[in-house]
Amino acid sequence: MSRSERLLDLLNVLRRHRRPVSGQVLAEEMGVSLRTLYRDIASLQAQGATIEGEAGVGYVLKPGFMLPPLMFTPEEIEALVLGSRWVADRADPRMRDAALAALGRISAVLPPDLRDEMDTSALLVVPGEPFPADRVDPALLRKAIRTERRLKLCYRDEAGSASERVVWPFALAFFDRVRLLMAWCELRGDFRSFRTDRIVEAEVMEARYPTRRQALMKTWREAHERSRSGDGC
Repeated sequence: MSRSERLLDLLNVLRRHRRPVSGQVLAEEMGVSLRTLYRDIASLQAQGATIEGEAGVGYVLKPGFMLPPLMFTPEEIEALVLGSRWVADRADPRMRDAALAALGRISAVLPPDLRDEMDTSALLVVPGEPFPADRVDPALLRKAIRTERRLKLCYRDEAGSASERVVWPFALAFFDRVRLLMAWCELRGDFRSFRTDRIVEAEVMEARYPTRRQALMKTWREAHERSRSGDGC
């Protein structure tokens, strides 16, 4: 096993432990000496991994660490670059900036040869038609989704008729020309999709909706599959 592979395995072992774990336990799981384990932890910490703890106390990996210089295949690099370029072209400005920042962070920790692969990727995203302008910041919609909060919307349909809704948002869908907010609508008592450019106003409510987002999405997918197969209407 190469050293880079061993460091990656050590990160994966640390991820499985949510509480501090002793160096001896980690060394046994990794099949290395305690001295090697301490050296590998020091290497990861020097490369930006937020591993807290010390010998004799235990170690825990905190979220938000920087990627160490691990190996990617050329295809994996192309997938990262292509996906980030698409987001930068088709998402809102905050997501665009986040995609470009993520690429920059990954590039910064890659070995020089792989960094060249990323910088010279020949997979391009052709600019599409501009999205209709959103009146509501999409970051607010994403916040409601992440925190599982109800959203109070003022929405205009295709004919221009306005309505007020309280919805349980669980996803954003990106199409070539529009973005859709996927949600359970309390007014309709069913799943509905809302074009983000037709949302006139949005307010994140204090009240959470009475289910988990993952469960809501699972129910929506099941209903969608039944509708596609002709079992429901």
